Amino acid sequence: MKPVLKLVTLFIVITMGYTVSAQNKAKRDLDNYRAPDQRGVNLFEAKKDTVSTFEDIKVRIGGAFALQYQALDNENSGSVALAEVGSNFNLATANLDLDVALFDGVNMHLRTYLSSRHHNEPYVKGGYFQVDKLDFIKEGFLGELMKKTTIKIGHMENNYGDAHFRRSDNAEAIHNPFVGNLIMDSFTTEVGAEVYYNTGNGFFGMVGFTNGKLNQSTSISDGSTGGAAFLAKVGYDKQISDDFRFRLSGSVYNTGYAQNVYLYSADRAGSRYYNILQDASATNDNFRSGRFDPSFSNQITAIMINPFVKYGGLEVFGTLELTSGRDLAETDRRNAEQYAGEVIYRFGEKENVFMGARYNTVSAELASGDDVSVNRFQFGAGWFLTQNVLLKAEYVTQEYNDYPTANLLEDAKFNGLIVEAVISF
Repeated sequence: MKPVLKLVTLFIVITMGYTVSAQNKAKRDLDNYRAPDQRGVNLFEAKKDTVSTFEDIKVRIGGAFALQYQALDNENSGSVALAEVGSNFNLATANLDLDVALFDGVNMHLRTYLSSRHHNEPYVKGGYFQVDKLDFIKEGFLGELMKKTTIKIGHMENNYGDAHFRRSDNAEAIHNPFVGNLIMDSFTTEVGAEVYYNTGNGFFGMVGFTNGKLNQSTSISDGSTGGAAFLAKVGYDKQISDDFRFRLSGSVYNTGYAQNVYLYSADRAGSRYYNILQDASATNDNFRSGRFDPSFSNQITAIMINPFVKYGGLEVFGTLELTSGRDLAETDRRNAEQYAGEVIYRFGEKENVFMGARYNTVSAELASGDDVSVNRFQFGAGWFLTQNVLLKAEYVTQEYNDYPTANLLEDAKFNGLIVEAVISF
């Protein structure tokens, strides 16, 4: 642990010095880029802009840090003994971001987790190559088409649904109004490509393909080196008046076959609810504690619909997710459903203070045939001390229903308070 803390400390010192210097010399943001601070709140896909600020290769070094104080209690039916959990600080998490303007209309993004719940050693999350112009082929090449088109290629966070834009990505938690992510946390990083088209009048669409693999390998399993996944998104997003914004999107993620489906288990950084509902006899941390994975191992079809409305300081965001799938040993598909609704009110001249609530429920059929459900309430509040510093708190209560006898989650629940401090730049 000590080497990691030393590395994080060194990184803070270096990047803070670089940040001050860079801000004094020039604007740090890249073109067609989502700001990693308060300005990125309620921004989903990065805005498509034809205005170019490119002069030469530009490297933007950024990062994020998050630390929580957790005071949660948990219990179950008692048929399986739970490990005791108390109140204290969690492991601090840290990200390192490299964003590079390589050419006019060509950017690169790379994120490294310096420290996370699952791995306290640094490792790369993923990255991508973003193309907003094709001038590297020939100046003005397909210029009219590229005014509305963006191409992303890489081993990257795939754009299924809108909820992943509001989730905490390890230490990058400044865009999440709560501390925890959704119960079924749809997030995956796979090798692929996505093509975006924005009409300019509010309508947009995306089509993408991936190789359906989280862990890349050329080894053969079940007669194949892997499968493929198809992604698509369509939506409408418009600032109708100074006070009123409306967005509605629909997404699909579908695999015909994949060696392993990771849509709900790809987050290697882990859940924010540390050590809750752990088997007392377990020797390893269940780093996804508090989440639910329907365990569709080889085939999945997932559909997510997200409405978003903002009127003045009041915003409403919803998630309706219907998914089905199976593993190779199963003959029939099973289903899982997730619904979530959150209401946030932001106030202050710069909307730097907020409070809100979220209700999240999941119902699913397990591979055992049992129909179960998980329900969660979250009540939160936050304060942006600056554009780059956020302090937030959350009270959470989560209950598990209809799990079979002698299951760890039989009549299980947890509740309590978490306070989180976030720095992102």
